[in-house]
Amino acid sequence: MQKVLIVGAGKGGTAVLKILKESEMFHLTAVIDKNQNAPGILYARKEKIPTGENWGPFLDENIDIIIEITGDDLVFKNLRDHKPKRTVLIPGSVAFLVSKLMEEKEELIQKHQYESYLQELIFNATNDGMVVIDNQGSVILFNRRAEEMMGVKKEDALGSFVVDVIPKSRLPIILKTKRVETNQEMLLGNGRKIITTRIPILEENGTLIGALAVFKDITEVVNLAEEITDLKEIQTMLQAIIHSSDDAISVVDEYGRGILINPAYTRLTGLTEEQVIGHPATADISEGESMHMKVLQTRRAVRGVPMRVGPSKREVIVNVAPIIVNGKLKGSVGVIHDMSEMKSLSRELNRARQLIRTLEAKYTFEDIIGISDEMTLAIEQAKLGAKTPATVLLRGESGTGKELFAHAIHNASDRKYNKFIRVNCAAISESLLESELFGYEEGAFSGAVRGGKRGLFEEANNGSIFLDEIGELSANTQAKLLRVLQEHEIIRVGGTKPLAINVRIIAATNVNLEKGIAKGTFREDLYYRLNRMPIHIPPLRKRKQEIPALCERLITKINRDYGRNVEGITEAALNQLMRYDWPGNVRELENILGRAIIFMHYTETLIDVHHLPELMNRKQAGEPAVINENGSSSIGRPLSKMVEEYESRVIQQTLLQCNGNKTVTAKTLGLSVRNLYYKLEKYKLENNSMQ
Repeated sequence: MQKVLIVGAGKGGTAVLKILKESEMFHLTAVIDKNQNAPGILYARKEKIPTGENWGPFLDENIDIIIEITGDDLVFKNLRDHKPKRTVLIPGSVAFLVSKLMEEKEELIQKHQYESYLQELIFNATNDGMVVIDNQGSVILFNRRAEEMMGVKKEDALGSFVVDVIPKSRLPIILKTKRVETNQEMLLGNGRKIITTRIPILEENGTLIGALAVFKDITEVVNLAEEITDLKEIQTMLQAIIHSSDDAISVVDEYGRGILINPAYTRLTGLTEEQVIGHPATADISEGESMHMKVLQTRRAVRGVPMRVGPSKREVIVNVAPIIVNGKLKGSVGVIHDMSEMKSLSRELNRARQLIRTLEAKYTFEDIIGISDEMTLAIEQAKLGAKTPATVLLRGESGTGKELFAHAIHNASDRKYNKFIRVNCAAISESLLESELFGYEEGAFSGAVRGGKRGLFEEANNGSIFLDEIGELSANTQAKLLRVLQEHEIIRVGGTKPLAINVRIIAATNVNLEKGIAKGTFREDLYYRLNRMPIHIPPLRKRKQEIPALCERLITKINRDYGRNVEGITEAALNQLMRYDWPGNVRELENILGRAIIFMHYTETLIDVHHLPELMNRKQAGEPAVINENGSSSIGRPLSKMVEEYESRVIQQTLLQCNGNKTVTAKTLGLSVRNLYYKLEKYKLENNSMQ
């Protein structure tokens, strides 16, 4: 049982207190509030829960959870600084949101239970016996009137084969023929004579799901016919029953003209009797086809059909059944259930879940595999950087896991309860990047929304922002970023007033910033600000001993994503992976394993050599000097020249394989599109590659 301390006994604290009090999973150790007349304090005293004005005496190592719901940032910070390490501190906003969701859940459950109770009440209130079987012939519904007529208890009937309950039942025959039998006489074993109608229950697509028998004692029918001879009285009684229903009901005649609706129908659709009665059955439909007309054509009931009705286009579920008298179709009756409120609540719940997810980063240091000395050093440096407010610069080739490190640094810092914003500086066009990062004022440019817009730095206030591919920033954006690092403030596009922010910046790059400084494309002063705590993430080719562990982790992830059950990789396939140089690093490894699993047969459980595609630049151990395409050796030539020639060939080959699609080529090579265009221009491949 979790021990919980609640700090704050106002309206929100009281709501959380009442919910936790009802749960057997939590033990409330105390409720704290400076106002000893606060509603939560009074409720806690009533429930004999300890209370106090100061949380200090109640704070010890045995407390599992502290819920701070005062709304005072100082109280939250003091609790965070003084709580035991093992104790979880939950902000009041999150606790109150969870409490509201739980309250809404309880309301939905109660509403569902109430509607189920009404349905059961209707089944048992009817004067007709009703028996429903599934497609296997087992009884699934047996109402109270059926108990009286058959002399069989409901508990004994449910789950039994229908012939064992009603020896002469023809419902199994209805399952075979799928035909309706109306007004059939039948003599029961106890001597009762009944008239029964048997109906197959079919889904909209014609799938048989069961059968229904509705029966009435003939004596009761005769007595009823003698007592009720006035058609007006029958109509009045029917109207009274229909009008008392909370579900919307509409009745049409055999020609599809409306003859009866109840008040619930008007409330749901917004249509009055004058707009429906005497008009075609399509009058109330805004989207979908008329189920009344379909039932009149097929003489078969339909259930669970979604559509929209009325001027407001309310989302509803419709059940319609034919009205058959003495074998003649007299019309149909429809029952409409409102679904808009349920869907609205579902959307609100999804939005709340999305909000909670945006407050968290996905990964921690436990998700990073590091066995080699280089990777272990990078992880230790990142853990140290997480405990300081310093700007961190993650350096490494594309696909090495820089974003994974950024997530882990945020989650290990004291900002983990605040937002973590991710920005790919190369994925946003240069004209939009500045306004996205720093926001803009109203009228700053054509198309600017009224009132302006908050930028990503403002969204990340008190949290962390991850700037990936920082080397792609324009000169103007670099200057503004330098101001953020120096002055801890931003100025929106089109604005003049500086806004103070408190943001932890985690930057990443796969390009040589020093070379950018030499070329004049990257500011030297910004470089020194960003490079305060550089962390170099080694490429996969320098830590190949981690490939087996990475394969195990990636196969588990791919299994979860693709719904597969691959158990691992063979020794031969693993050896082939170990011999490859991995220019795309871990991202390329994941792509190759994913491709292999996609093309594997579902009966295969191990990735073997034949499942792996031909790997580019596979280099056997002990291979001699690199041989150029013309057959000459590379010995004696500069390494930089050989690397550039090889890079040019790889880009050209990949571009040809991708039919000239630069976006797909960039993704395959693990490059940004902007970086690919730079290399195409550098090696003059734009025209040659498509010849």
